[in-house]
Amino acid sequence: MQISKNAETVLKRRYLAKDENLNYLEDVEGLFKRVAHAIAAADASFDKDADVKKTEETFFKMMTELDFLPNSPTLMNAGRPLGQLSACFVLPVGDSMEEIFEAIKQAALIHKSGGGTGFSFSRLRPKGSTVRTTGGVASGPISFMRVFNMATEAVKQGGTRRGANMGILRVDHPDILAFIDCKKDNAEITNFNISIGVTEAFMQAVLSGQMYDLRNPKTGEVEGRLNAKEVFDKIVDGAWRNGEPGIIFLDRLNRDNPVPTLGEIESTNPCGEQPLLPYESCNLGSINLSRMLKETDGGYEIDYDKLGTTVENAVHFLDNVIEVNRYPLPIIDETTKKARKIGLGVMGYADMLLMLGIGYNSEEAVQLAEEVMRFISEKGHEASCKLAETRGAFPVFEESIYMDGAPVRNATVTTIAPTGTLSIIASCSSGVEPIFAYAYIRNVMDGTELLEVNPILKAELQKRGLYSDELMKKIIEQGSLQHIDELPDDIKRVFVSSHDISPVYHTKTQAAFQKYTDNAVSKTVNFCNDATAEEVREVYLLAYELGCKGVTIYRDGSRDSQVLNIGKVNDGKETPKEDKPELPMNLQPRRRPEITMGITEKMKIGCGNLYVTVNYDELGICEVFTNTGKAGGCPSQSEATARLISIAMRSGISEDAIIEQLRGIRCPSTTRQKGVSCTSCPDAIARVIKKVKDMRGMKPEDISKQIASVPEPASRPESDGFRYCPECGEKLEHEGGCVTCRNCGYSKCS
Repeated sequence: MQISKNAETVLKRRYLAKDENLNYLEDVEGLFKRVAHAIAAADASFDKDADVKKTEETFFKMMTELDFLPNSPTLMNAGRPLGQLSACFVLPVGDSMEEIFEAIKQAALIHKSGGGTGFSFSRLRPKGSTVRTTGGVASGPISFMRVFNMATEAVKQGGTRRGANMGILRVDHPDILAFIDCKKDNAEITNFNISIGVTEAFMQAVLSGQMYDLRNPKTGEVEGRLNAKEVFDKIVDGAWRNGEPGIIFLDRLNRDNPVPTLGEIESTNPCGEQPLLPYESCNLGSINLSRMLKETDGGYEIDYDKLGTTVENAVHFLDNVIEVNRYPLPIIDETTKKARKIGLGVMGYADMLLMLGIGYNSEEAVQLAEEVMRFISEKGHEASCKLAETRGAFPVFEESIYMDGAPVRNATVTTIAPTGTLSIIASCSSGVEPIFAYAYIRNVMDGTELLEVNPILKAELQKRGLYSDELMKKIIEQGSLQHIDELPDDIKRVFVSSHDISPVYHTKTQAAFQKYTDNAVSKTVNFCNDATAEEVREVYLLAYELGCKGVTIYRDGSRDSQVLNIGKVNDGKETPKEDKPELPMNLQPRRRPEITMGITEKMKIGCGNLYVTVNYDELGICEVFTNTGKAGGCPSQSEATARLISIAMRSGISEDAIIEQLRGIRCPSTTRQKGVSCTSCPDAIARVIKKVKDMRGMKPEDISKQIASVPEPASRPESDGFRYCPECGEKLEHEGGCVTCRNCGYSKCS
């Protein structure tokens, strides 16, 4: 199979099975064979004479040709001992201490297995309410969200996928004003995206300028009234400030609830695209639209025959996933199989438009989005009905909105999810998002700068004799093609980037896909840094008017403290294997010398200041001390690290080897803070060791001059428009309601 070098790097780093010594147990082709074999095996559960081998070959071909990819947990875990294949779950949060902490425990198990969780905190009584059993007062939803947040922080440290949560509160909850502001500080409740559960009654009150009621969820009684327009404007201001909260239209989610008898939909998964009942999970997958084209004399056109076949095979694949999945909780297994919801979506939409010569910000593109998604929806439901002929309808079909029609295997078929890492593997644009940047510079470890250019743009410019590195660097500087005089207008019309597209067309595109999507559409409406709150308000109202089920916005540069450090960038080269060295036995450290020289440097870490002292003698660095400032930190951990470094260095371990081990270690508190030049306490220590190593042998007066000449690290201007990946240092993209690095596959939500 043919995949890009970047895709291979991401697969090796995040997906390929490894043993306890981190040796690979499979190659890229082996990964897809493992997944295809595990998922195809479900056929035998429904038909003992099924041609499982043929199904396996079909699934393998579909994935290796990059026509379709399932969600990350399926790629990671299918055919492996964990076997948890679902991307997203919704858990109920009841109004008792027992129910709250049961939900925390269940969420921890889900995060451990690689899934994300959504919660509605709307059942919790408001802050200050009386607790009759104890005579005390309730602390309210936000205080418990912080508990959920800390539990996620603890669990995610050892996982291959980071725990992510969605927190939702109904707009008529008495604590709604505090909830809107609970993420005003970007360093607060960092493991949650938050959204307001908006009702039709509230939106009508907004439009008519009326008051609306706040109700205590415990008693159902009215506990106050607020001006709907003022609350809506407060939501808008929060979104303008840092992208949160988003909004979901609760009544619309429940209007399309296929099985209302099972309960009310009150939450979604962390990126907002999958409304689920409590204890439901969903299995997602995406078709690569850039692969659904065929060449003609005039260029390209959509290959609807291939698209239809891919949809049918993908529905088959996802229904099999439900069967072989090892769910983290028995109740999730039971609830998921009642309605057998699947979420088939798309990626590569922007690439498809480029190849068709259609500008993303055009009515032609909006119409095409509707046409393509209508076709996928129709073919997907046909495929689900076909499966029902041999496997039976989903178990609660007779209680569903489909009960008077033909049996269907899956209560929902389509979802458009974010595809950050999947689209890197497939070498296509993410989800239904536009292209974020057509060219950029990638910095690798040895200081080399690699020019990366969108392959479709590069091919078009080369065909016209316009391509040059100088032109690409000008595009990088401008951030867009729109003001490059050397480029013809027809290229500028088609090759538009995210910030060339008005928020209105972002919203129109989302609405067009939503029209023919069973669940919801994950999409970020991008704004320029100088956008006003009024422009955000207009988009929120437009999303409501056009029938969206929710909306997430991001104003460029508005999360200036979200990710600040630039780590190491791997150039994708394999580290050459060395012969196994002869290890000395009974290694003993030399004695600490009586007199040493060195420096002490103050390093800003995420929770205060860390003072690092590195001393050396004529034989090399021999000891490291640390001391934390009054703001806190992890003094015992830092001291332990310093002692072990000291012993290692006096035992003959090379300085470079120790620096290599410590550099780039990440601490969540550091990656969230502004103005931090290191990624953790160990990383800070490594940086000072490196500085002393480079200075050793210089005269004291020269060391002083050297230190004095070192400039302060330059902060990136807010107008830069990008933030940076905490793992590789490349620019991040805000898309699909999440944050993704196109270089290494880092995602805030996965």
